[in-house]
Amino acid sequence: MSIGENIRRLREERKITQEKLGEMVGVSFQAVSSWERDQFRPETDKLLALSEAFDVSLSSIVEDRKKMFHTKETIYDWEHMKTFVKTTARNLKMNETLRALDYAVEAHEGQKRKKSDIPYIYHPLNMACHALAMGIKEDDVIAACLLHDVVEDCGKTVGELPVRQEVKQMVRLLTRNKASQLDRKTQNEAYYGDIMKDPRAALLKCIDRCNNLTTMSWGLSRERIYRMIGETEEYYPALLDLIKTVPEYNDAAWLLKYQMESMLDIYKRLM
Repeated sequence: MSIGENIRRLREERKITQEKLGEMVGVSFQAVSSWERDQFRPETDKLLALSEAFDVSLSSIVEDRKKMFHTKETIYDWEHMKTFVKTTARNLKMNETLRALDYAVEAHEGQKRKKSDIPYIYHPLNMACHALAMGIKEDDVIAACLLHDVVEDCGKTVGELPVRQEVKQMVRLLTRNKASQLDRKTQNEAYYGDIMKDPRAALLKCIDRCNNLTTMSWGLSRERIYRMIGETEEYYPALLDLIKTVPEYNDAAWLLKYQMESMLDIYKRLM
């Protein structure tokens, strides 16, 4: 695709009129029309303004996109994952997981992942399947995977969760205080400092971060992606080191580090 075709495609994907785009970058709609028809090429400052308006990299506008790739927002069906988790829990007599599963599905009903039509429950189910695939079959850990967002996002309290205290404690550690008036840096220091008190909570948070990294390309703005990269590099090495202090988590720590660092490197090269 030419620069003009890229501009038109990005504008139409975002349902922005030529007039509105012109206002956003400081030109007339006639100028936008001439760009889209490849009659004129935007000046460098306007290309930068366009990348900010569309929230994409400059290369997304100026590169000739001859090959279009099909992308996926999900890899697995959430109902199939639910069946897998429930069947595994029944076979292994994981009663906390069974209670947590039904509660989480009901609590997240109607919620969607950011900028998508994906049911939110896909995320905690993905985490539970991720943990099971790494050989972690601890009832409390899988239950906490399923419940880790219900307090923060569903208006629930830790006390009302239908699980034992050990699971509640992990959920509490992973729940951010959205009402805090502290600056983000101070909030993060307190949040990750608490998680560092429990290797199982650190394990959950790293699985959570891996899953969120896989979706941030379409779910977050470029500014949020930069922030996510910085936060991951700052806090997660310590969490991984803590996970490795538990011998049975060593394989998981290796895989999680590989997954996180690989994804970060890919994002850095493409941003």
